[in-house]
Amino acid sequence: MELKSRFGIKGHLHLELYDEQGNLKEVRDGDNTVTEIADAHVADQMSDQGNAAIGYMAVGTGNGQTSADVGLDASLDRNALDSTTQGSGGDDNDVVYVCTWSPADGTGAITEAGIFIDDNNASMCFYDDFPVVNKGASDTLVITWTVTYGDS
Repeated sequence: MELKSRFGIKGHLHLELYDEQGNLKEVRDGDNTVTEIADAHVADQMSDQGNAAIGYMAVGTGNGQTSADVGLDASLDRNALDSTTQGSGGDDNDVVYVCTWSPADGTGAITEAGIFIDDNNASMCFYDDFPVVNKGASDTLVITWTVTYGDS
């Protein structure tokens, strides 16, 4: 019997925009681009080389980044992650990253998002672009990004 590798990385972005009363205004879902930085970061984390874990998410007003890009096309705002959790049971190969932009934070015509190791625009691991989401000054934006490592 031949064993075949089922390892791969894929991610799914889920974006929710709420108005000032907490009413859901918009939802976006999309599958993301895994960058070359993400590939190297997985190897680093598996070999325990001591590099920082993923810690930030950013939104921007650009589009079109590829796996070779290290940052957003037009970065607007970056925040530390609210949480990072591992899935359980059959989803134990998932990592769920959540980040929130409160009122007056990250306001603008958002068309892209990324997950970063560091608080800069040069360590992007995952990327997605999407139709414009207009975040007003009183709106709250929550992005939940699920990254699946492997296919077990």
